[in-house]
Amino acid sequence: MLEHKIDFAVIVSVRNANPNGDPLNGNRPRVNYEGYGELSDVSIKRKIRNRLMEAGKPIFVQPDDDRIDDYRSLRARAEGELKDYLRDEKRFREEACKKWLDVRAFGQVFAYKGSQNKGRSKKKGTESVGESEERNEGSNESVSIGIRGPVSIHPAFSVNPISISSIQITKSVSGEGDGKKKSSDTMGMKHRVDYGVYVFYGSINSQLASKTGFTDEDAEAIKGALIGLFENDASSARPEGSMEVYRVYWWRHNSKNGQHSSADVHHSLQISLKEGLTEATNIEDYDIHLKEFPDLKPEIISGR
Repeated sequence: MLEHKIDFAVIVSVRNANPNGDPLNGNRPRVNYEGYGELSDVSIKRKIRNRLMEAGKPIFVQPDDDRIDDYRSLRARAEGELKDYLRDEKRFREEACKKWLDVRAFGQVFAYKGSQNKGRSKKKGTESVGESEERNEGSNESVSIGIRGPVSIHPAFSVNPISISSIQITKSVSGEGDGKKKSSDTMGMKHRVDYGVYVFYGSINSQLASKTGFTDEDAEAIKGALIGLFENDASSARPEGSMEVYRVYWWRHNSKNGQHSSADVHHSLQISLKEGLTEATNIEDYDIHLKEFPDLKPEIISGR
């Protein structure tokens, strides 16, 4: 079991990429009201889950386009793998945590109705799973179980306000028909962050870890996923090499409660533009200072 509280911080650099588009704003990079760039905690957890899957770890919340089993919904996966424990909440919790690393790390809400939904198909979004699930007919069991995980992750925010470039794109090929008649051009927009440095923080609570069975080995797996967060994550919005983990700070306390609060530990990392600069073009344009605690030294790892 995990016997020591853990805090961590991750510095991410972004160049000519859309790190996390906002579907409510034309898929422009997310920004807050002050103009600082943002990556949602849900998007960060999705990338962590992907890296863990690639490392061979069993994951419950799998992406639809990269499933490693034949279950087409979260409900089907839960009922298919844990059907023997649907009537025993305690055993269901234990077996779910034992089986899936992301459940014992981030927690999970299992809330599925039984046959009263038969004959209807309905979409339900849940923040805890980060994606929609489909309630399929065919089961008479009702499940409503919440598991609270020990790993908490903050949204990432840029160190200074970001500059967003937008370009218009066109599609001038025929998507349908025999190709003899040229279709009219389809217009669209593509957005990117020119350059930005983002930081996010997280913690692993040892008391909650004891309830889900989260171990030191699991913590090492999470750390490895953070170091290689953007490996195999390229897309048209995030070309290969456009997003990079610059550095990971990993504080391992000497007790379950820790020597310092997570807030104090996270605030010990200070990043700012160098004096005289109004914008940055590379990581060297930032001053990175770490306040040292005499009784708590972080492991500092360069990203991949």
